[in-house]
Amino acid sequence: MLIFNQFIGKDVKVQEPLAQRVEQVRRLIDEADYVLIGAGAGLSAAAGLTYSGEAFEREFRPWIERYHIKDLYTSSFYPFPTEEEKWAYWARHIWYARFRPEAAPLYKALLELVRGKDYFVLTTNVDAQFEKAGFEKARIFATQGDYAYFQPASGYPKKLYYNEEMVMRMLAATEDCRIPTELVPRVPETGEPLAPNLRSDDTFVEDAYWHEQAYRYCQFRDTASAHKLLLLEFGVGFNTPGIIRFPFERLAAENDDTTLVRFNRDYPQLAFPQLKRYVVFQETLDVELLRKL
Repeated sequence: MLIFNQFIGKDVKVQEPLAQRVEQVRRLIDEADYVLIGAGAGLSAAAGLTYSGEAFEREFRPWIERYHIKDLYTSSFYPFPTEEEKWAYWARHIWYARFRPEAAPLYKALLELVRGKDYFVLTTNVDAQFEKAGFEKARIFATQGDYAYFQPASGYPKKLYYNEEMVMRMLAATEDCRIPTELVPRVPETGEPLAPNLRSDDTFVEDAYWHEQAYRYCQFRDTASAHKLLLLEFGVGFNTPGIIRFPFERLAAENDDTTLVRFNRDYPQLAFPQLKRYVVFQETLDVELLRKL
């Protein structure tokens, strides 16, 4: 019989030791017909892909000194005075977060954890670490975009443009935190401004492939919820809880054969207190922990 954690408000009473929870999850994985992975920013942070720190300070020193930016997240909203300055920053941002990193060992360990299972990935991350680690692209739905693409800043047409070549050209031509005007990215067909494919408002482009993956996710979820389904949730907080966190809890609350396993150091609490099939890990998420499962 499985033992699940009980909550009082925002606090967790962890009654069972780590070894017992590891054994529970190992058994759940073995018995699951389907595995649905939900991943937020906390997973990439645990993998070492942080938005601040020594590497950030080294790569962005000119921007830190000139604009006093503090990290990749807050600097995304910085009101650069010119397009040339904005795109010098964004080219480095996209390169740093998307093209520079190789597949992180933590993501590779996660793939090994579900290898041989019928799985699907729902993620709000835009760094493509799942794809880099070897997860099947058709089994990944990145709801919030992908840094490897630009979109029309207006949101129309509903088309994306792979940007690696453009980003590398801007990087090479950056001087004094600026790029040449002719390198400011524009929609090839119209000359209108481009923007990163990152959901920030209602101009976010959901192109045909985005809708195809949304359909695949819904099909997987609906099929899997009628069988033994294991939900593995990694590093999902309260920035966009309506995408992964709350729907996962609802799935586990409404289906007797669905169990939610949450890996979250800071936000382990439940919004659905009636949920019974639930295991939580507040321990440091690393390769060693995943290899125990």
